[in-house]
Amino acid sequence: MEKEKNIKADQNEHKEINENKIEGRNAVLEAFRSGKCVDKLYVLDGCQDGPVRSIIREARKGDTIINFVEKTRLDQISETGKHQGVIAMAASYDYASVDDILENAKKKGEAPFLILLDNIEDPHNLGAIIRTANQAGAHGVIIPKRRAVGLTATVARTSAGALNYTPVAKVTNLSATIEQLKKEGIWFVCADMGGTTMYDLDLKGPIGLVIGSEGEGVSHLVKEKCDFVASIPMKGDIDSLNASVAAGILAYEIVRQRG
Repeated sequence: MEKEKNIKADQNEHKEINENKIEGRNAVLEAFRSGKCVDKLYVLDGCQDGPVRSIIREARKGDTIINFVEKTRLDQISETGKHQGVIAMAASYDYASVDDILENAKKKGEAPFLILLDNIEDPHNLGAIIRTANQAGAHGVIIPKRRAVGLTATVARTSAGALNYTPVAKVTNLSATIEQLKKEGIWFVCADMGGTTMYDLDLKGPIGLVIGSEGEGVSHLVKEKCDFVASIPMKGDIDSLNASVAAGILAYEIVRQRG
């Protein structure tokens, strides 16, 4: 099971790299120095020369995930064949901060409505959820730094333009972010089929909706931080929904109650 999950993540990662890849030492270094948002950096393991050290130093300033890999891995994901031991994966859009999202709610004079995503690795799911967030009036989306897809070109396309209007923040620790936001008076509900039926929960006021991946759901540590666990009534023969569909159903139950 773990091996299959890693293979799937690697396939998704490979597909996204082809869309947002920057290859070669000079190109990668200039991307960092120009302020371009880079989600991941792939570096030839064991390479310690000056230019590569400079790239790593710039990457750490921006909290970029750094992966030290073998040359065969770099060759596999390279399109030019001239990666020079470094490949960067840039975001298609800039990330907002959590404070930006809260300010978005304040400007509209509304109680904060946030959507937090735990372990969403499929760019089509992320794009669809951002589109739903925009239509449901959510003030922003929060994703974790690791084990999650970033703002790739596929995400942007699937969002159908919603990325231009809905801020997305990337955080190091989702559980810690939830704890911090609770101090702002925000309550959190996560989706899980073992929870209370969503119609029986009070989902009004400042709220954060937490959605997990289809395979694993919301992680145990994140679920522990949530105030409520909501389930979606199911009448069919299977026991799960696509993550973006589940997000849409719960988001609009929140819209209904808030309205």
